[in-house]
Amino acid sequence: MTSTVNPQSAQADSAPSPANSPATPPTPPGLRTRLSAYLMSHVRQSGMVVALVAIVLLFQVWTSGILLKPLNVTNIIQQNGYILVLAIGMVIVIINGHIDLSVGSVAGFIGAMSAVLMVRNDMPWPVAVVVCVLAGAVIGAWQGFWIAFVGIPSFIVTLGGMLVFRGATQYLLEGQSIAPMPRGLEQVSSGFLPEWGTNALYHWPTVILGAVIMVAAVVVQFRRRRSQIRYGQDVSGVPVFIAKCAAIVVALGAVTLLLASYRGVPIVGIILVVLTLVYAFMMRNTVFGRQVYAVGGNPAAAALSGVRNRWVTLAVFVNMGMLAAIAGLLFAARLNSATPQAGINFELEAIAAAFIGGASSSGGVGTVFGAIVGGLVLGVLNNGMSILGIGSDIQQVIKGLVLLAAVGFDVYNKRKGGR
Repeated sequence: MTSTVNPQSAQADSAPSPANSPATPPTPPGLRTRLSAYLMSHVRQSGMVVALVAIVLLFQVWTSGILLKPLNVTNIIQQNGYILVLAIGMVIVIINGHIDLSVGSVAGFIGAMSAVLMVRNDMPWPVAVVVCVLAGAVIGAWQGFWIAFVGIPSFIVTLGGMLVFRGATQYLLEGQSIAPMPRGLEQVSSGFLPEWGTNALYHWPTVILGAVIMVAAVVVQFRRRRSQIRYGQDVSGVPVFIAKCAAIVVALGAVTLLLASYRGVPIVGIILVVLTLVYAFMMRNTVFGRQVYAVGGNPAAAALSGVRNRWVTLAVFVNMGMLAAIAGLLFAARLNSATPQAGINFELEAIAAAFIGGASSSGGVGTVFGAIVGGLVLGVLNNGMSILGIGSDIQQVIKGLVLLAAVGFDVYNKRKGGR
């Protein structure tokens, strides 16, 4: 029996079906779309940077341009230097899964101790600074011992430390202020990078330093991207990467020109840059930094992996004590005196800076850079509201709401990610 084949049917069978036909390559998303996707995928890291830029622009408009005047930018750096130093140490403590309520009292105690050594006992100020930083390390070791080896919660230990060192400050100063501090120490807090000549427009050492930092920042971004590609990690597209590098250069360049058009970069600013770079490198690229994250994220798993959890925690609190000592010295130098009230509420500012900058209350999450950004958010809020004449009562309310919003955002992201 002969079968016939319909030519139209044969043609239909031989025609490529939509499923088998070559797919039309999708149109690549535009730069705007890719930037939005990058920001959403890095919301924790980029969210506060965007918020900081928005706050700066808003207050620049509301204060009729006063906020970003070179003198005011310098004041923001000098006024918030000690808080930013504390924030660096605090975010490491929080990443480790703990909290330190004593840093304000420790800073006040070290400031009082430095005044007693330098003013009453005529100790050379460089020697006194070393002694005070070592004393801060001892205080941190003392508190870290009770937390790491005895097992008392850090909240309780550092709450006790807050009371102990507040009382010790009162005892050392006998209820009175000690002044003035040595000129050399005062210059650390209020001085500037020396000029290498004269120029009517810009402070050239600051311009050179800013250019070096810009180049270094871009090089770090390139090296990080190359490392991610080498290990098969997801990276952003080239246009997004270029836009990110351009934003970094523009931001650093703007700050450099603002500072260079006044008296240059403050010495406090140099200290902050050095501390930020050192601790950011330590937390990201060293074994100890990875152990801090591991202990804070999952202590049991870290211990099974061979991490000595107790010693890591002890080292974290020793470091916090040293940074609290540096902050206390900077504050005493800025006031040019040691006062019984020094350090009050410093711990709240440092904790707020860490959480606003993206640290997680459950530990294991956070960055040094984020803590600096969080501290700058608080500093700009304080400065901008003061320029506008907003009372301290309203300022406290606004800062509290900002902190609540930041932590609430963190909780929301966790719940969304857990779905």
